[in-house]
Amino acid sequence: MIDERLRKGIGMTSERTRQRLVERLREGGITNDRVLQVIRDLPRHLFVDEALASRAYDDTALPIGLGQTISQPYVVARMTEALIVDGEGGDMLEVGTGSGYQAAVLARFASMVYSVERIGFFAQQARQRLRSLGVHNVRVRHGDGYEGWIGQGPFRGIVVTAAPNDVPSVLLDQLALGGRLVAPVGDRERQELVCYTRHDDGYEREVLAEVSFVPMLGGTQ
Repeated sequence: MIDERLRKGIGMTSERTRQRLVERLREGGITNDRVLQVIRDLPRHLFVDEALASRAYDDTALPIGLGQTISQPYVVARMTEALIVDGEGGDMLEVGTGSGYQAAVLARFASMVYSVERIGFFAQQARQRLRSLGVHNVRVRHGDGYEGWIGQGPFRGIVVTAAPNDVPSVLLDQLALGGRLVAPVGDRERQELVCYTRHDDGYEREVLAEVSFVPMLGGTQ
């Protein structure tokens, strides 16, 4: 388990610093108090390299190696807020585990989070990190995110943490009726954060914001 002093942080990782981040998110339009509380309480500095810990509560994406990033806190909060607009609970799918930070946030709102990561190193590292933080309702699989998690759906919520040009139909197929899928969609020139809600007669599409994510790749490594 993580030492409690490391979890709480000091200096630039302290509770005061985290509260300032929450205030910036609220000013930026995040209104769900539960989401803000989770962002404040979760030790983001333990999801980045120690050399970047002092920047962990800046509202910015940070590199985690191998050309990947941990998402900007505002974007994590916005995606989470969009997923839980109708309440909490149920199973959720994450495509792109990365450091495990978004999965840890979702774990506070889901019965179980199923997270797929194409890079084996990140998958193993995230499993260990989440276990050490006492997050036990996240399952991480090393696999191709374009396939989702066949056999575990349908999911109440799906979040995609890298940008496809278009949302794969296989992911939409794994979304439960009334469920929501939130993903950045587009190329390197322009991306939009989009929310799809599944209805009896198809999918409702809503654009939430302009964003910038690493591209979504298929296969594993």
